[in-house]
Amino acid sequence: MRLSLGTRLALLFAACTAAVSLGAGLLFSQASARHFIELDQQLLSARLTQLRSQFGPLSSAEQLTAHLPQLRSQLSHQSDLALRISGGDGQTWFASRSGLPDEPAAAGLATLHANGTDFRSLGVALGGNDTGAARMTLFLDITHHQHFLQRMQQLIWSTVGLSALATALLGAWAVRRGLRPLRQMGKVAASVSARSLTTRLPVGQLPDELAELAGAVNAMLQRLDDAFQRLSAFSADIAHELRTPLSNLLTHTQVTLTRPRSLEHYREALHGNLEELQRMAQMVNDMLFLAKADHGLLVPGQQPLQLEEEVDALLEYYAALAEEADIRLQRDGTAALSGDRHMLRRALSNLLDNALRFTPAGGEIRVTLQPGARLCVANTGPAIGPAALPRLFDRFYRADPARRDGGREHAGLGLAITRSIVQAHGGQISIDSQAGWTRVILDLPVVREG
Repeated sequence: MRLSLGTRLALLFAACTAAVSLGAGLLFSQASARHFIELDQQLLSARLTQLRSQFGPLSSAEQLTAHLPQLRSQLSHQSDLALRISGGDGQTWFASRSGLPDEPAAAGLATLHANGTDFRSLGVALGGNDTGAARMTLFLDITHHQHFLQRMQQLIWSTVGLSALATALLGAWAVRRGLRPLRQMGKVAASVSARSLTTRLPVGQLPDELAELAGAVNAMLQRLDDAFQRLSAFSADIAHELRTPLSNLLTHTQVTLTRPRSLEHYREALHGNLEELQRMAQMVNDMLFLAKADHGLLVPGQQPLQLEEEVDALLEYYAALAEEADIRLQRDGTAALSGDRHMLRRALSNLLDNALRFTPAGGEIRVTLQPGARLCVANTGPAIGPAALPRLFDRFYRADPARRDGGREHAGLGLAITRSIVQAHGGQISIDSQAGWTRVILDLPVVREG
């Protein structure tokens, strides 16, 4: 059976209180018993010393007869005391009362029991160290002491039980009251749904022990809210991006099928559909690539690369497009790193493609390499507003939605893919736009030696 946290704490409080009460009670009981033993020993020793001084050495029962009246008179004043005097042969010469226990085997103070009565006994020889001399033993009735100790033990057990019960009840109340903030947190967590991710825990009203937890839960809810908003926007963007090519395909196909046409016309219609399908396939591949990056499934290869060689190869590839658009291409510096050639070429290609699309005629694209594997792709053109800069790496985001390339709108996934590649390599990417230049800066890990 699984117990609740409140029940566990209440039982723990009760067990601790019971253990402490029991320990204290046992210590007090033992201290009381030792105290009674010390008092009894002092009393018996004093009385034996007094009686022994009266009798002196005794060698026969006849010598005792003269002292009996005085002895009985003294013993009558203290009813809980009894005296036995025995000869060297063990025969009893005198006993002040019947039913006394036998002599203990060991010398010294002893606790005995006879006929339902408890005694404390102490004996002494009446003839010095002679083993055959008479012996005087004084008995003290300690029944009332034992009854007191028994009542004390009963009181201890009663106190332990009542204390444990009271502590369990008070502990349960205190725990329930102390866990009230947790129940409130549970209610708030239960009220969180996809439609109410803005709910937050009142950190200022919680105890210090729970404030940190509440702050972590609020941070988690904020991350969930942000992720849900991005996912919702991403889903809407996907639907929007796919709707246009699908509508084009449907419209184009429907128009083509409205009446019989020539084989050449059908071929042209299929080529147009193929272009739209290729664009859609590329978009789906890009989204799958980003999904893998989000789940940490991008594992770049590690091989030493000279960045200037990779950049030069890409600049040569884009040289024809740049010449047609009257844009100058330039590369400065060198750098080396360890990474995945295919991924890094894709990232650099995305940056150069963006730069070519947004650089006006007569402008310039400059790729700068610096030691420490820093790469900067800068292009001339209108500055990008500060409000748009943080969102340039968002999926499907376009700072200028009206801008088209070759009559087709770009999906806006290039910078998002570039950022995923850079982060998969353990690097960082940033962008700034000022003084007529837009710069995308990549800081990548340096090449590993040996």
